[in-house]
Amino acid sequence: QVQLVESGGGLVQPGGSLRLTCVASTSIFRLAIMGWYRQAPGKQRELVATITDGGSINYADSMKGRFTISRDNAKNTVYLQMNSLKLEDTAVYLCNSRILGRDSWGQGTQVTVSS
Repeated sequence: QVQLVESGGGLVQPGGSLRLTCVASTSIFRLAIMGWYRQAPGKQRELVATITDGGSINYADSMKGRFTISRDNAKNTVYLQMNSLKLEDTAVYLCNSRILGRDSWGQGTQVTVSS
């Protein structure tokens, strides 16, 4: 099981920015498909963005143009830069790794967008 530790959440005003970080404890991070998901109260978990081991990126439609996922294999880290945040972006953001078909999840980091 891969341990994933997220950080970078917090309280931000609408229109603001946050950068989330997820560090993975694995020696084969370079093989991982990494992703960010989010879950708001009373709602199902939804995809935010994924990035493959080859660098291919996929975003949920509502995040395109506002969020940017990236990875640093040397640091076993995946990032999520979030700009132009909206009230509806409030959620717990969770990091996911898929390595050799096995999924692991972090504990999540809370992002609250409020005026």
